[in-house]
Amino acid sequence: MFEPVRFNMMRQVAVGCASRTGFAAVRNKTAGTRIPRRVRGAHPVFLLLPWILLFVACYAWPHNVSDQDATFVLQNAGSNVLPFMYLGAKHMVTGYDHLLFLFGVIFFLYRMKEIALYVTLFALGHSLTLLLGVIGQWQVDAHAIDALIGLSVVYKAFENLGGFQTVFGAQPNLKLAVWIFGLIHGMGLSSRLQELKLSEEGLMPNLLAFNVGVEIGQLCALSLMLLMMAWWRSRSVFLQSAVSANTALMVAGFVLMEYQLAAWILNTPL
Repeated sequence: MFEPVRFNMMRQVAVGCASRTGFAAVRNKTAGTRIPRRVRGAHPVFLLLPWILLFVACYAWPHNVSDQDATFVLQNAGSNVLPFMYLGAKHMVTGYDHLLFLFGVIFFLYRMKEIALYVTLFALGHSLTLLLGVIGQWQVDAHAIDALIGLSVVYKAFENLGGFQTVFGAQPNLKLAVWIFGLIHGMGLSSRLQELKLSEEGLMPNLLAFNVGVEIGQLCALSLMLLMMAWWRSRSVFLQSAVSANTALMVAGFVLMEYQLAAWILNTPL
C-alpha cells in the first residue's frame, strides 16, 4: 500500500511534469480533486504493466521484413497500391518500438488538440525521411537507426518522469524533440522498406501507398491506446502507477537500444 506522502509525491511528479511541458490539462484534471489519505493497492493489471513493457522489449524486437512480404514485392513489379498500403499498416501496428514511443508521447496528453498536434509532428517527421530515404537511396545501418529509436523511447519516458527539469534544471522543447525523433523513426521505416528491393516501376505510387498505410496503422494503434488510457485515467491508481509505468518504459527503451548497439558492433543479423 502507498503511504500518503509517497502518493502525493508521485502526484506532484505527474502534474509537475505535465505543467513543465505545457500540458495544463493534467493540472486542471487533478486540481480540486480530494486525494484520500490512504489509497488502496494498485489493481493487478497495473502491477503487470512494467513486465508487459519489458516483455515487448525483450521478445518483440524491431520488426524485420518477412520473407513472405519480400517475395511478394519481388514477384509483383509495377504499381500495387493496396498491397503496399497493407504492408505499411502492418509494419506500423507490429512496430513495437514506434508504438512504445507513441505511448510515451500521449501518456500525459488529455486534450485531443494536443494529441493531434504531437502525433502530426511525429507523422510529418517520419513521412519526410521515409520518402526521401527511399527515393535518395540513403544507406544507413539499420541497427544504428533502431538503437536511436530505442533512445527515443528512453528520452520520452525520462521526460515524462520530469527528469530533465530535475537533473538538468531545464526543459527541452518537446515539439521539436518529437519531430526530430519522427525523422529518426522514418529512417528506420526507410531502411526496412529498402530491404524489399523495390522496383523502379511504380515506385512513387507504391511508396506513397506504403506511407499512407503507415499512417492508417498509426491511427488504429493510437485509437486503442487512447481507449486504454481513458479507462486507466478514470481509475484512482493512474497517478500511482504513472511513475512505475514510465520507469518500465525507460527500461524497455534501454533494452531495445543495447540490443541493437550490440548487433551493430558485432555486425550480426537479427
